[in-house]
Amino acid sequence: MGKVHGGLARAGKVKGQTPKVEVEEKTKQLTGRAKRRAQYNKRFINVPTGPGRRPGPNNNAARIAAAAAKAEQ
Repeated sequence: MGKVHGGLARAGKVKGQTPKVEVEEKTKQLTGRAKRRAQYNKRFINVPTGPGRRPGPNNNAARIAAAAAKAEQ
């Protein structure tokens, strides 16, 4: 049999040479009823009413542009 998929001497090479980044402290995520309440408020209560379609949840560029336009008014 031949050699298959590299030797064990190279195992973990990339992980070993990657610089360590400290874990950031994050705010606690909402759970249960509070999470559903925040989700409802985000989707139905704080919706911007304007011309055109509403930007989707992943469209951060459009959100920033909309927030900047709102701040100018």
